[in-house]
Amino acid sequence: DSFVVCSNTPRMVNGVPSKNPRYLQPRPDLIDPVNRYVAEMGIRLSRAVPLDKPVHSPVQAVLIGRRNNPAEPAKGIRPLAVYNPVHYQELPELFMDFISALSGKSPSTTGAGSEGALTKGPFNCLRPITDLNNALVSYLLTGLGGFSTPAGHIGSTVRVDHDVSLLIPEIWCRMSPQEREPKFLIAEQLLDKLEDFTSNGKLIPASRLGWRINGRFIRRFAGRVFDNPNKVFDNSILKPETQDEAAFADGILFIAEAQERIARTYFEDGSIELACPPLKALLHIMVEGKYEGKTISDPTIRQLFTQESMLSSEWYADRLRLRQLREQQLWQRHVEALDMFQNSTEYDEEKIVLGISARLDNARQRLSHVLSPEYLSELQGTLGADRL
Repeated sequence: DSFVVCSNTPRMVNGVPSKNPRYLQPRPDLIDPVNRYVAEMGIRLSRAVPLDKPVHSPVQAVLIGRRNNPAEPAKGIRPLAVYNPVHYQELPELFMDFISALSGKSPSTTGAGSEGALTKGPFNCLRPITDLNNALVSYLLTGLGGFSTPAGHIGSTVRVDHDVSLLIPEIWCRMSPQEREPKFLIAEQLLDKLEDFTSNGKLIPASRLGWRINGRFIRRFAGRVFDNPNKVFDNSILKPETQDEAAFADGILFIAEAQERIARTYFEDGSIELACPPLKALLHIMVEGKYEGKTISDPTIRQLFTQESMLSSEWYADRLRLRQLREQQLWQRHVEALDMFQNSTEYDEEKIVLGISARLDNARQRLSHVLSPEYLSELQGTLGADRL
């Protein structure tokens, strides 16, 4: 017998095609390269970039996605549809979500819970804390805002599937870099901060949801895409709690409980010892409510999550020294391997063809450079290296 694996056919599950065909879309830039060429040439002409120079398109905005679902009591699935079309979270609250990797129920998965590539061994052989350390340094260095958009549901009754995931980028790309800055949006009262509240005698930590867009934001920016934006994003979408207050409260509790549960695993497997100081403090707060007597709202804790604090910290300097050490080890291996090959009694012709002598000189020069104090200074502002 012989078998053929055909990747353009959905997987069969219980005799029927899976609802999760996954990423089978052909790359449009390869199928029809004209649009990509026109876009690149437009940027080149606008910036007056010569033809012999590359056109760089840096990432200027990141809006992570969230899978949301209403409650399904019969299946034991709690509500997780508390986000409106765009939320902004400061880094402590954002990394609470990153740590828990909480996802709502998807039509293509078995249920809700902590999931995603970060949490699955087959996709990621590193401990999650390594990725989290690197992600925090990256966010702090780039200054990118922690924005997110929902998919599936907004509130208990409004089903949006991936509509919002497609609409928000259309709005975002029509906003200037200044207009996308969280400080600008807050100063212009285009974002509303969620505050903790009490429901049925329980404290609902709604502040973990951060800030969310409001009617002023819609009137100012969504009109660049829609003729009547308030009809597209009405009050029930901007304020999901108006659909079902009890489900809204329970959804936030579900998030807080999941964050505590997942954070405990970082203590159980020892990952807490590998966490950089800001994330170590955050993990303690997620589990215990405080770190060294301080809560998440304490200015001392929030100061840990600033670029200035990181750049002046010993833990960041340690990352740079570790990166220098690993570069030294790498180039030392290159020098030793090339030197061994150069001094061998065989392959004389190959040595000439491959230019081994010149490569060895270059490797020695590179090794000398990475050993210098100047190289450590050059690493300032980079990710450095993480302790695995």
